[in-house]
Amino acid sequence: MKQLFKLETKIYKGLFAAEWAMLAYWLLTTLIIVVCYTKVQNPEAMLWGRVRILFTTAALYAVYRMLPCRLTRLARIGVQLAFLSWWYPDTYELNRMLPNLDHVFATWEQQLFGCQPALLFSQLTAHLPTLVSNIFSELMDLGYASYYPMIATVIIYYFFFRYKEFQRAAFIVLAAFFIFYVVFIVVPVTGPTFYYQAVGIDNIAQGIFPNLGSYFNLHQECMPSPGYTDGIFYHLVENAKAAGERPTAAFPSSHVGISTILMFLAWHTRERRLFFVLLPFFVLLCFSTVYIQAHYAIDALAGLLSGTIIYYVLFYLTRKSI
Repeated sequence: MKQLFKLETKIYKGLFAAEWAMLAYWLLTTLIIVVCYTKVQNPEAMLWGRVRILFTTAALYAVYRMLPCRLTRLARIGVQLAFLSWWYPDTYELNRMLPNLDHVFATWEQQLFGCQPALLFSQLTAHLPTLVSNIFSELMDLGYASYYPMIATVIIYYFFFRYKEFQRAAFIVLAAFFIFYVVFIVVPVTGPTFYYQAVGIDNIAQGIFPNLGSYFNLHQECMPSPGYTDGIFYHLVENAKAAGERPTAAFPSSHVGISTILMFLAWHTRERRLFFVLLPFFVLLCFSTVYIQAHYAIDALAGLLSGTIIYYVLFYLTRKSI
């Protein structure tokens, strides 16, 4: 604990790499808002939110300069990670200026698999014995709910046990999030939970995928998660959806992509126990994104591929600079 408050002899005078990543995304999205001011639904609120983020970042920087220690470093990084919950719904405000593409992705899904895996997978529990169905459902929801604990676990592990690479790991995670968010802005796909709700399960089952255009500009209704409705993890997932879910961010699956990056970071620590403790949650999470109909199967596959590519690119770029 003493290390947390021990003043640093070499004070880092500039912004951390993670903060630079945030500023790059801040600048890009602010420019989009200004250029498209008349098309954005809530431009004033979005701009004021960005001002508050800048103010908070500057305030934490000032605190660190007054008290340069590990704890204030952690605070700077932790707040940027916490801001992700604000940046996520912000992608919806930007991408709904573009026409929805779910009909394209549902069609690709049908052509690739000959069915809609998200629909069939979610209906699987209806054909299982009740006890088996309930356990399976809870395991899927556990996997999905483990997303943020996985992020916290890896970041905290680096902070306490691989401190020299803590900022590198934090930058990789934050930069990866912002890369995914840029894709979400320019590729407006809502995912099955919103699209199936909008067009009807009967149409989906028959392979009919209407083009909804700007439908999701005014509609945010999604399907309830399938499975054991009295389960603890079921309610965690549903509460999370009610709190912050928007018809956005389906392709590629950032849940799968970021958790893939976390697994690479866990492996990099050479602490195999960390990797193997996280592994079952990672596997459950990859399947659960399709099971709860948050993503098409191609979203999950794209998450695996993009997460791997992003990790190796960012890991290579930061091999000396952080």
